[in-house]
Order: sequence, then C-alpha cells, then structure tokens
Amino acid sequence: MRVEAGGLPELGSGGRSSSGAREPGSAPRRRRRQQQRRAAMAAPPPPQRPAVQGLFEACREVFGASAGEVPSPAGVERIKSVLDSISAADVSLTPNMSYFRRVDSHGTPKITYLHLYECEAFSIGIFCLPPRGVIPLHNHPNMTVFSKLLFGELYVKSYDWVEASQDSTDVQLQGLRLAKVKVDGILNAPCETSVLYPEDGGNLHCFTAQTACAILDVLGPPYDDGSGRHCQHYNVSLSSPSAGDSRSLPGGDGYAWLEECEPPDNFHLVGSNYMGPRIVDN
Repeated sequence: MRVEAGGLPELGSGGRSSSGAREPGSAPRRRRRQQQRRAAMAAPPPPQRPAVQGLFEACREVFGASAGEVPSPAGVERIKSVLDSISAADVSLTPNMSYFRRVDSHGTPKITYLHLYECEAFSIGIFCLPPRGVIPLHNHPNMTVFSKLLFGELYVKSYDWVEASQDSTDVQLQGLRLAKVKVDGILNAPCETSVLYPEDGGNLHCFTAQTACAILDVLGPPYDDGSGRHCQHYNVSLSSPSAGDSRSLPGGDGYAWLEECEPPDNFHLVGSNYMGPRIVDN
C-alpha cells in the first residue's frame, strides 16, 4: 500500500501504527467504553431518600442530644429547616382526601391524626382538619413543638403563661391563671414552620381550620402522663377575677384568664393509617 508523503499518522493516533494498521485490541476496548457509557445513561437514578426519613434522622440526632431538654438553637434550626422543605406530596396527602371532608354540615367535624413515629425522645404525626375543624386550646408541658402547615388556611391563637410570681393567691384558688396572647391570626400555606417552647412561643394554642388543613407536628419529648407531660385543655374565662389584689394584674386584649377544663364534648380526634413513605429506624 502506497503512503503519501506527509500522510503518516502519529503513533497511537486513532489506534493505528505507522503502517496504517489498527492496533490489536483497541476496537474492543472502545466498544466496551461505549457500552459502559450507554449503560450508565440508561440506568435509572438511585432512589432519593424520603423527606420524612430525613426529618426522622434530624429529630433523632437533635432530640437524642438534648436528653429531654430544649434543643440548642442550632438543633432547633436544623429541624425547622427540614420541615420547611417538606411538602404535602412528600407525605402523600392532598386536600381532596377523605380526611379533609365534612361528613356532617352541622357541628364540629372530627380531626384525624396520622401517626408516623414515636419514641421516648420525640414523636412525628400529621393532624388532618376538615373545614371548620377545631383543635381546642391545650398545653405542651416541658415540650418543644414544631408545626408545619402543609396546606390550607388556619386560624391560630396561642398563649404563654404570665410569670407565676404575678399571680395572686386568690386567683390560684379560683383555678384561674393569667396568660399573655402570643399569636392571634391566620396562617396560609406555604409558610414557615412554627416553633413553641416550654415557656415561650405560644405553648398553649388552639387551631381552627378555615379550609382543609394538614399540620405536620413534631413533639420533643412527646406527651407522657408518667413523666408529667399530660395534655391539659383550657377555657378562656369570660370575666376576670374580682377577689383581692388580682384586680391589679394586667388585662385587656393582650391577656386572658385561663382555667383548666375537660376536652370539649364536640372534640373528636381519631387515628388512621399513614399511607405515605415509611420511616426506617435502623
């Protein structure tokens, strides 16, 4: 074979020798590389970790390190950041599901609770409220609580106790205790996660659904009667105490007198199976 002057390829270029012949084995290697590239492009992407799994792992580390106390600011921010990124789709919920329908047009509809996870350190669950559904005023003793409104329009009213030193003996004997209003307004999803603490942030709150609402809740630690974390309900007294020096205590729109009560007769909380991505505790 005649080779034109200046037409000699460099050795190794295109896998050919100075004689123009392809080096043995170069074509199979190239085919293998091409096949590997095609296989990599055709392979499905690795499955993503469910958002609730990331929430569980953040809660396990943060509440595990706090040993029943209020988590550090960095820990609170970590859980809040994870919750802020979670959507209703991440827990397989939509507003047209049966949990969010009013069966009876009269009275207060039942609330459904979907249990995701619970241990001694924390619990994760979702409250499903139909329109006009109400979670009555209740407390969270010695607990840090994160609430993420996944969808809907929710009226929230919350309180913190006024310092015990400001309560008079007469008021305590009457079973009333003064609380300061912390939040009184409407939340519309999407919105930031709300955080309440044992002494601040609106430890006592009530929810009223203006539309169908789903609330993803994290409690740390969860309710436990044996550990003194009993869920107590309250009524707002229609009048302030009149005995002794109690009249000198604050009053007005920014405060309310609260008294313990039994859960309202029309409050119906029922459990149901959570059908979204599962949490794996390994």
